[in-house]
Amino acid sequence: MKVLVIGGGAREHALCRSLSLDPDVTALHCAPGNAGIAEVAELHPVDQLDGAAVAALANELGAELVVVGPEAPLVAGVADAVRAAGIPVFGPSREAAQLEGSKAFAKDVMAGAGVPTARSYVCTTPAEIDEALDAFGAPYVVKDDGLAAGKGVVVTDDLERARAHALACDRVVIEEYLDGPEVSLFAITDGTTVLPLKPAQDFKRALDGDEGPNTGGMGAYSPLPWADPKLVEEVLETVLQPTVDELRRRGTPFSGLLYAGLAITGRGVRVIEFNARFGDPETQVVLARLKTPLAGVLLNSANGTLDDQAPLSWSDEAAVTVVVASHNYPETPRTGDPIEGLDEVAEKDAPHAYVLHAGTKRDGDAVVSAGGRVLSVTATGTDLAQARERAYAAVGRIRLDGSQHRTDIARKAAEA
Repeated sequence: MKVLVIGGGAREHALCRSLSLDPDVTALHCAPGNAGIAEVAELHPVDQLDGAAVAALANELGAELVVVGPEAPLVAGVADAVRAAGIPVFGPSREAAQLEGSKAFAKDVMAGAGVPTARSYVCTTPAEIDEALDAFGAPYVVKDDGLAAGKGVVVTDDLERARAHALACDRVVIEEYLDGPEVSLFAITDGTTVLPLKPAQDFKRALDGDEGPNTGGMGAYSPLPWADPKLVEEVLETVLQPTVDELRRRGTPFSGLLYAGLAITGRGVRVIEFNARFGDPETQVVLARLKTPLAGVLLNSANGTLDDQAPLSWSDEAAVTVVVASHNYPETPRTGDPIEGLDEVAEKDAPHAYVLHAGTKRDGDAVVSAGGRVLSVTATGTDLAQARERAYAAVGRIRLDGSQHRTDIARKAAEA
């Protein structure tokens, strides 16, 4: 089949890489893509928030499946426009994508579905904000109700910082702090059947030891050797299936990728947040372990035929991804710096380690930085220790002036 992927980050590079390895994919296109994706897919310019433009491009290319990667096009209704053009699309409708687009909507759905989550208040006035912060106490968890590219959440013991973030949002969700390790669990669904993938853990803070500001994610690993073997089954029964059933009951069926961000607390599993698309950087490690060809699974989701899908096949290997970010990320990042060492990684580290591009573009013969998170260096190994070693060896070959990365991705899990 001919496939068109919408987006231009490392998540889309991971998706394109997997699709390029699928023998059923005869032509692979990506819009707008990036310098790395150009090596596995044909790139096309498009305004990814313009549903009519995306649908027209899909028609022009004869695409038989469109995969919408990022959250902003989904919340903007791009999947609806493609569906209306009669083309199968992997990704929820605008209404269903509100599960990520509005934290308040997500809380309402969870209440209706009986899904365990943190107690919370939705606030719109300074008085409501002060009351909520006082009710929960420190550490304060303050979430912008709308999309904020993974950077709309502040967790802090500093009351003034929490209050300032809350006041800067039009509508804000303030909730109780959930202790315990965090887990990301993706599930592919067609609105009825729910097919969970393997769990991963990502690292949100910018600096080693989980210090520094929140980011879009600085690295991830899978599997989770410390997690309960029954975790996926439990989350499917208590979180994923009830949420999909509740959305269908409301007349807004969710088809695509449902991402549950979970806290494993002393009182059991609690949902921190839902996303309506593959997470970045967890996608990089989850897809590195998936052996089942990807296109057919995504098409079954798009066509409502996921109950026909054979069980997914997984590698026993571990995967680790380390994000190389530009100078000053997650504040305003510096861009336009040349990236060197990519050929060296391809030559010396493949096939066990490879580079997925996030914020890059071509500038003549050079590849230069074009965003905050620039590269996701991904590696597999017999266990997490070997995958880590391979990932960091490849990171060491990359030269990008002023770049930064965490040195402790998956360290604790590998040493456990």
